[in-house]
Amino acid sequence: MIIAHKIALDPNEAKRSYYARACGTARFAYNWALAEWEKQYLAGEKPSEASLRRKLNSIKDEQFPWMREVTKNAPQQAIKNLGTAFKNFFAGTGKYPQFKKKGQHDSFRADNGQDKQHPNAVEVKGKRVKLPVIGWVKMREALRFDGKIKSAVVSRTADRWFVSLTVEIEHVAPIRKNHAVVGVDLGIKALATLSDDTPPIESPKALGHNLKRLRRLSRSLSRKLKGSANRLKVKVKLARLHARIANIRNDALHKLTTDLVKRFDTIGIEDLNVRGMMANRHLARAIADVGMSEFGRQLTYKATMYGTHIVMADRWFPSSKKCSHCGHLHADLKLSDREWRCEACGVIHDRDRNGAINLKNFAAGLCGDTAELQAVTACGGEGADVGLAAAVKPASAKQEPEHETFVYV
Repeated sequence: MIIAHKIALDPNEAKRSYYARACGTARFAYNWALAEWEKQYLAGEKPSEASLRRKLNSIKDEQFPWMREVTKNAPQQAIKNLGTAFKNFFAGTGKYPQFKKKGQHDSFRADNGQDKQHPNAVEVKGKRVKLPVIGWVKMREALRFDGKIKSAVVSRTADRWFVSLTVEIEHVAPIRKNHAVVGVDLGIKALATLSDDTPPIESPKALGHNLKRLRRLSRSLSRKLKGSANRLKVKVKLARLHARIANIRNDALHKLTTDLVKRFDTIGIEDLNVRGMMANRHLARAIADVGMSEFGRQLTYKATMYGTHIVMADRWFPSSKKCSHCGHLHADLKLSDREWRCEACGVIHDRDRNGAINLKNFAAGLCGDTAELQAVTACGGEGADVGLAAAVKPASAKQEPEHETFVYV
């Protein structure tokens, strides 16, 4: 199994400058290869990332000599990433590759085993990591996993640099002693409501609480002269605030998903149409602030690691409208009805808790059918807005990767 650990770096000014140049070289190589790919394709040729890498190697000394100032991994791995992007696009699992812009997702990658003279381009000792050409760099924490280091991706977020170390480890999912089942209902006011007696998990509302400051910094940036030092200062402040908002949201989601997969053997959730929900202009910002798609992504890989089953109900499953006590369907339930009384049995329901109980009952009903449960918990289904597959969805072009990749931050 392959797992990645993202760690903050503590470089000096010279190394920061080198990272920036390496990111620029990788970005240039990616854009050059994309333009060349489109050019060859229109000419009736069959481009490939291997041929593009050979062509770049043959012309870079004459046309792009400045590429020699950074590790050769930067441009080569960038073209490999382009090849992977096109592979995903033709398989129907990704969008058409776009040209990269400076300052957006700046990164470069180095792989071990690519150079016969230097097979271990990336090494780790304690709180230090060795990267090609630049040498040893301090990390804020030690690598959590023991195993063979496959690659390192150096990236920038705001004015901070990070390294994501990919490690190949031996992993066996633990044997679950308990068979607890829970239903999870995601929401806006409460991040998640569980079917048991656990109080609703409140949403941190990272964007909502920082929206006033975000608007003020955005307005200040728009008033600064382009290219000025003051504009650069405000730009860094704005980038830091965006990173802080993302970190707060991810922290809450990581704590929630980790707690769920550790406590329960089977988790029932519903396939939410996040794109459709975002079309509501009154709720779009609040829905985006929850991070429902990221919740599904984290829950998927953590469930695999801990041996937890994820059962997803179809997006048309009436989790909120169905009475969890008698099964009566309350068809005219409105979004504003947070509590409602069942017309058949008279039981008063909390909307979110009732939905969670119905999801639990749905998951528990499938636990006895192993074949059906495996179909529901298969990963990578087409059209899964929250990153999980439902039983009614079409099969993916690629159901299982060659290696399972998980990300820890």
